[in-house]
Amino acid sequence: MTSTAATVARLRAAGCVYAEEEAALLAEAADSPASLESLVSRRETGEPLEYILGWVEFHGARMAVGPGVFVPRRRTEHLVNEAAALLVPGSVVVDLCSGSGAIAAALAATKPGIELYATEIDAAALDSARRNVGAAGTVLEGDLFAPLPASLRGRIDVVVANAPYVPTGEIALMPPEAREHEAAVALDGGGDGLDVQRRIAAEAPGWLVPRGHLLFETSVRQGNLSRAILDAAGFDARLARSTRLDGTAVIGRLRP
Repeated sequence: MTSTAATVARLRAAGCVYAEEEAALLAEAADSPASLESLVSRRETGEPLEYILGWVEFHGARMAVGPGVFVPRRRTEHLVNEAAALLVPGSVVVDLCSGSGAIAAALAATKPGIELYATEIDAAALDSARRNVGAAGTVLEGDLFAPLPASLRGRIDVVVANAPYVPTGEIALMPPEAREHEAAVALDGGGDGLDVQRRIAAEAPGWLVPRGHLLFETSVRQGNLSRAILDAAGFDARLARSTRLDGTAVIGRLRP
């Protein structure tokens, strides 16, 4: 079997910053020397580690991710924490642009007893979302609010969305692991990156309870723009920053 030192050296030569950790994870996933060789070779070509393993650690759990599915970033745990702080048993929460369903699954684990829905337009991501959310919620195929049952109008307490927020012109500047492997629909947010946020903010008031909340992940650079989008849509909005997780969220409460 390929020695650990040799695997680390190969991964480091391929540009893997955390070569030692990756070598250990690949060894854990392999069931034979030939399997390990295949996994290491895939990583050397630049295939994301998460696709090779079939999972990513997020908010204390392993979340399934298949090829092409947006890989949840650790910074998005901040969005989960901010949303969870607004929930109590019985709260109705919707995760839009759910991707792998990691946010929805993390909220279900953190706040048992919530009524949970997640929507996603990409078929590959839906498969991962259904695996991750399981019986804890309902995963629906479609664009934003469109697949939700009409009975939810005016009943939702919290809408949370890690909508794509990379400006179209900056996709080419992203790391190869993202731009070459993750679905464009999960990355491309339009000219200034915030087109999908605008669509969500415009529709959300018709679905939320009075004083309901809408939360987005955003960037430090785009934070004030995201807040302005929520303000214009009828929300009192604020920014919340986590330096520990390097995450930024904008949180809006619907005005009465």
